[in-house]
Amino acid sequence: MAEKLLEIKNLKQYFNQGKPNEVRAVDDISFDIYKGETLGLVGESGCGKSTTGRTIIRLYDATDGQVIYDGINVHDKKSKNDLKTFNRKMQMIFQDPYASLNPRMKVLDIIAEGLDIHGLVKNSKERKERVVELLETVGLNREHADRYAHEFSGGQRQRLGIARALAVNPEFIIADEPISALDVSIQAQVVNLLKELQEEKGLTYLFIAHDLSMVKYISDRIGVMYFGKLVELAPAEDLYNNPMHPYTQSLLSAIPLPDPNYERTRVRKSYDPASHNYQDGEEIAMREVTPGHFVYCSEKEFATLQAISN
Repeated sequence: MAEKLLEIKNLKQYFNQGKPNEVRAVDDISFDIYKGETLGLVGESGCGKSTTGRTIIRLYDATDGQVIYDGINVHDKKSKNDLKTFNRKMQMIFQDPYASLNPRMKVLDIIAEGLDIHGLVKNSKERKERVVELLETVGLNREHADRYAHEFSGGQRQRLGIARALAVNPEFIIADEPISALDVSIQAQVVNLLKELQEEKGLTYLFIAHDLSMVKYISDRIGVMYFGKLVELAPAEDLYNNPMHPYTQSLLSAIPLPDPNYERTRVRKSYDPASHNYQDGEEIAMREVTPGHFVYCSEKEFATLQAISN
């Protein structure tokens, strides 16, 4: 059995709580992430997947629930020292490589910021050599250290974001839609880089995206979110070959394939949440239909899914 690195228990992130315009961005979700794996998190824009990542890393304080990292609840009150230790173990690659890099700082200082905060280098020479090493790790070179972020292409900027995240030798990286702002050819390069780094450094990823084909390529398991809820969680191949929740089926039916014959006959499934028609008092929960394949459903739906699976 793989070792759990992260446990998310009944996590909630509500905005404008108690007001008429309350938004339940993350609504009582639970899942685990194991050491060395990549868990993909997918769903349409506004489903709460990025908010989940930001709440896990404490960019937002959780409304309720627990984020347990290596046995410690991240959202308990912590000293500055404890927070520094936690921040070193967990890092984030942001969605927009244009907005997440300071335009007034040289690349050397952007990447070295974490090294400075955590006291990981002794002098300016060691600092520069470490930054150069990080640049080369992500496919850039020594000369890039003295440039500003605006002098780079989108793909190069995302590589800078990856280098910055790697600077403090983290164990766990949240990649928040790291390829959505990039050209398709560059997306593949960045995803391959992430896979290589994972193998070399034993990293664990939470990979947030809405490109389902790319998520399948990089992920060991995939969670599907819809309006703040986690509606399905399964090994990547199992989810694609045997989607059980109607929303997952709808998402997968929308993936275009480069096959004209298939495209002419492809039927897009729509998803209507009202079709569930749950009764008052009916318990809706994540239930394990087949080993490792969880679906958010009622007991009646669960029995039906089990019967179909068997």
